[in-house]
Amino acid sequence: MPEHISERDRLRGDCARCFGLCCVALPFAASADFAVGKPAGKPCANLGRDHRCGIHAELRQKGFNGCTVYDCLGAGQKVSQVTFGGRDWRNGSVEDARRMFDAFPVVRQLHELLWYLTEALGLAAARPVHAELRAALRKTEELSLGTPDELAALDVAAHRQEVNVLLLRTSELARAGTRGKKKDRRGADLVGARLRGADLRGASLRGACLIAADLTGADLRDADLIGADLRDTDLGDADLTGAFFLTQPQLDAARGNTRTRLPASVTRPVHWTAVAVR
Repeated sequence: MPEHISERDRLRGDCARCFGLCCVALPFAASADFAVGKPAGKPCANLGRDHRCGIHAELRQKGFNGCTVYDCLGAGQKVSQVTFGGRDWRNGSVEDARRMFDAFPVVRQLHELLWYLTEALGLAAARPVHAELRAALRKTEELSLGTPDELAALDVAAHRQEVNVLLLRTSELARAGTRGKKKDRRGADLVGARLRGADLRGASLRGACLIAADLTGADLRDADLIGADLRDTDLGDADLTGAFFLTQPQLDAARGNTRTRLPASVTRPVHWTAVAVR
């Protein structure tokens, strides 16, 4: 099995091997995404003693849409089973639980970088920087395996910046083969933008805010979507073939249909409709 495929499979949340960390460690505020709010370190009221969600099958109906679009990218099981050696936060000291909750978001950020680096290594056009990408991948993996104290002391922002330099170079190489003028909408405010049928082939949409934008039928082939906010973005009939740095949580937050074309790195969300929502 190719290296980037086997690695990608490892970067998916496995709730059966996690102690419900996303339901405890992370805070959330009462909003359109969460029916109620809670502070960091407090278990969600829907979390059972077995670390399973009591309303998992009804999250959207009960106002917890935010939970349905979250993925720890494998950080939950790593912190639970590796960093803390299978020790349940419920059975340890308050201090151990706090350290586990502090470690989780750090490892989650590192796993996000692992996802991007893994995808970059799967791009043939990025071959000139593959050696550097592999080195960054090894370093990031080593950091994610640090002790709780090492994770607490880690400057994640600085490491993200180092990796981002490589990812930017990867993006340039991957998009260079797209014909025509490639749009640069990096960090653009495109909230509610009417982009139906837009030609965005090879575009840079890094960090663009596309909340509730209409991208119905848009051509997003070979576009860079790293960090793009796709909440409630209409991707019905859109073509995302070859689009890269797109994570499953981003896609889960968007709307689409069975005619939306997707890259192999993600799966079609189960809540998408058979026809585009107008």
